[in-house]
Amino acid sequence: MTGADGMTFATLRFAVDGHVGTCTLHRPQRLNSFTPEMWGELRALGDALLADPGDLRVLIVRGEGRAFSSGIDTSVFATADGLGGLGGERVAHDDPQVATVLTAQRSYLWLAEAPFLTIAAVHGFALGAGLQLALACDLRVVAEGTVLGLLEHRYGIMPDLTGTQFLPRLVGTGKALELITTSAEIDAAEAYRLGIAERLVAPEALDAEVADLAARIAAQPPLAVRGAKRAVRAALDGRSVRDGLLVEAEGQAVCLRSADFGEAISAFVEGRPPVYRGE
Repeated sequence: MTGADGMTFATLRFAVDGHVGTCTLHRPQRLNSFTPEMWGELRALGDALLADPGDLRVLIVRGEGRAFSSGIDTSVFATADGLGGLGGERVAHDDPQVATVLTAQRSYLWLAEAPFLTIAAVHGFALGAGLQLALACDLRVVAEGTVLGLLEHRYGIMPDLTGTQFLPRLVGTGKALELITTSAEIDAAEAYRLGIAERLVAPEALDAEVADLAARIAAQPPLAVRGAKRAVRAALDGRSVRDGLLVEAEGQAVCLRSADFGEAISAFVEGRPPVYRGE
């Protein structure tokens, strides 16, 4: 059980099977393009899971139909309210436009901040807001033939949903600026070569590959996975090596005091698979 169990959404589907959850973007008729409603529902799901992840150890983010997400639904720009219809509590800021963007960013940022691992299963198109959602996840498995790109400059705007922060952490500053400022579209093979994708698979193998990866991670000691995610993220936060090593040491201390550590040793001695409980 998680804090999101029982929640219903118009643009998303959420389900949990054991320790693995799946969040599915569900606007297939529009290639899962984003609207304020979808951002609001993603934020609500994230808030619920951060408050109470339950036994969740891995979350898969995927798109229904022919695409992961083609980006923002351009009909948003034709409405008077525009991006103002996000709903829910706004992030406070003196500039209302900045407040709107900061609020929308929360729909993505929780994927990086969650204690569990997040995996994007990417196929078809991952453009603009769609690619930024994948970048906010910890891992990305991309199907061959997928088209990826941050195309915001074509519309007189810039990536503003965490993409300017997560992309350079994967590909470096220069390459990130090149991709963003040229509105480049790249294929899945190039994304894999650049390090945007951790795995490149045939389209028909995507779901099985992601499910296998999620199961392998979910079978690991959850306290150790949580600590490793915090420590690795700390290395990207501009902290000194010594500060990062403190995060590493704190995470290890939790592991050494845990019942799961004893279970790992017992299972090794007894020649059986360990059963971890996250305690």
